[in-house]
Amino acid sequence: MTITPLMPVYPRCGFRPVRGEGAWLISEDGSRALDFASGIAVNLLGHGHPHLTKAIQDQAATLMHVSNLYGSPQGEKFAQRMVDTTFADTIFYTNSGAEAVECAIKTARAYHQSAGSDRFEIITFKNAFHGRTMATISASNQEKMHHGFSPLLAGFKYVEFDDLEAAEAAITDKTAAFLVEPIQGEGGVRPASEAFMRGLRDLADKYGFLLALDEVQCGVARTGALYAHELYGITPDILATAKG
Repeated sequence: MTITPLMPVYPRCGFRPVRGEGAWLISEDGSRALDFASGIAVNLLGHGHPHLTKAIQDQAATLMHVSNLYGSPQGEKFAQRMVDTTFADTIFYTNSGAEAVECAIKTARAYHQSAGSDRFEIITFKNAFHGRTMATISASNQEKMHHGFSPLLAGFKYVEFDDLEAAEAAITDKTAAFLVEPIQGEGGVRPASEAFMRGLRDLADKYGFLLALDEVQCGVARTGALYAHELYGITPDILATAKG
């Protein structure tokens, strides 16, 4: 059996981009296509944006990477900017959306355990996409993402998206958090109803656990607000953000 040097784990199409200009992708054969996927919800400013390109070039020439063993003036400055702009009191940096959601799961469990509670279950919603790490595929009910990776991690319960009664019925004395996308991405670009999102906030408050939002795809101004939860008039306890 032979295998390609680039592991063939994705069903890649025949279009092979090598360059980008704004909203356009240019293939190795010179053909052009509009990048409606924006990478996969990543390239918020398109390709080759002059301000972003210069910032990346300047930083690469100044300082590439430092360890968490040292102070980070740049990280502290951006964290303060995010705290000033959002609901958050503190920021933790990760490398990807999946890691951000992993951090949300860990933070929800650590919050309860630090208070002496044994709450650990995370209630998630069917057809969600939270990433491809072991914890984030376990947080999804999608069998196509589970295939080949059993056993999954324990501690996740799946209920129907936008069904507040089902969400409440799933709550037990072990529930640590809801984890939900305000707008499902891979699940079909499905916005949650205002009643559902407000209801989740109320249920979390009523039963004493956390509301964690996955805004990796729908956050960073993609809905007209900086984060989608602002349009629902609610404040989460934890927010995962990345891509854009």
